[in-house]
Amino acid sequence: MNSEEIKSLADKVLMKTYGRYDLALVRGEGAWVWDPEGKRYLDFVSGLAVASLGHAHPGVAEAVARQARTLVHTSNLYYTEPQVRLAQVLTENCFADRVFFCNSGAEANEAAIKLARKYSFDRYGEGRHRILSMDKSFHGRTMTALAATAQPDKHVGFQPLPTGFSYLPFNDLKALKEALTEDVCAVMVEPIQGEGGVNEASKNYLISLGQVCRSYDVLVVFDEVQVGMGRTGHLFAHQLYGVEPDIMCLAKALANGLPIGATLATDKVAQSFGPGTHASTFGGTPLVTAAALVVLETMLAPGFLENVRTVGSYFKERLNGLKKKHVFVKDVRGQGLILAMELDFPGAKVVSGLMAKGFLINCIQTGVLRFLPPLTIGQAEVDRLMPALEETLVEAAAAQAKEL
Repeated sequence: MNSEEIKSLADKVLMKTYGRYDLALVRGEGAWVWDPEGKRYLDFVSGLAVASLGHAHPGVAEAVARQARTLVHTSNLYYTEPQVRLAQVLTENCFADRVFFCNSGAEANEAAIKLARKYSFDRYGEGRHRILSMDKSFHGRTMTALAATAQPDKHVGFQPLPTGFSYLPFNDLKALKEALTEDVCAVMVEPIQGEGGVNEASKNYLISLGQVCRSYDVLVVFDEVQVGMGRTGHLFAHQLYGVEPDIMCLAKALANGLPIGATLATDKVAQSFGPGTHASTFGGTPLVTAAALVVLETMLAPGFLENVRTVGSYFKERLNGLKKKHVFVKDVRGQGLILAMELDFPGAKVVSGLMAKGFLINCIQTGVLRFLPPLTIGQAEVDRLMPALEETLVEAAAAQAKEL
């Protein structure tokens, strides 16, 4: 099928839940993707921080093919080696002792919410159930994860949402302390808010948050769905800040494109999940966990994360060069290879303009350009993007000025 045939069929058969770009993709390799007509694009979206080893990674492809010929699914009534090995590698490389596997970031966050409430119920009984999250946070589209998401525009049309959530200003320790009343069981926070605009928590804030919460036996839940798995140049974002949560949620890059989520917790907290308290039919199948083992093996290899930090620092420096040069660039922020450029005008024309030139980025919060390339990119790919980005920014700024 050509591009028009794919898009025409999609318009007839798919629910219109996505504002799709005018582009169909049929193939990928490394940091590149192709449309049906053979035009290639340098991908600085990577499936929204999912294809972090690049597209069609040979190690992942081989692991999936080998496992598909061996054992794809058994249900969690039985033990499977890839699943327990993956849990072992995850727990050996972070604070956690135990893992629950599911299929997505929203499901991982749902599991964390249930676990936090069950832990509090087991220790204190009823009435200690409220969860605090941060303004502009994003925790998923399922009903409870949506209730935890402090973006009111995403709530419209879905009320009444599940209750028991309150929202706080991000990076505001005073507001946190004032909100820690006796009915609070957990604080849920993204170390870097991805969908909210690539907003970074300060190190002092996260350290103080952990200290204050533990003094009240309030659990700290880190949503690392977007910023975990090497994205910041550390395997997990909390390691960048030197802070350990009680529960951590992962998904996106964990299996480089296959659907998997994971909720990790200390043994003390995880004990509140016993048989029958939570489950997932497809959680942690042999197929996806075999792929995830390759991802972790690759990311833990010498030099991989260091390269993410090196290239990320170079990329951020180049973006800051544009900020110094052009007044319409308000801010550059982020860590590793989750970076953002905030403009003083809407960014949609920049996205479409770059797409026409063969580069894929996306825009969030109206005027924030987000860059989430595969973690395998080098400085050469950054250098390829920058002239096109500057040219497109200038064109879009001029077009915006004409409209005013």
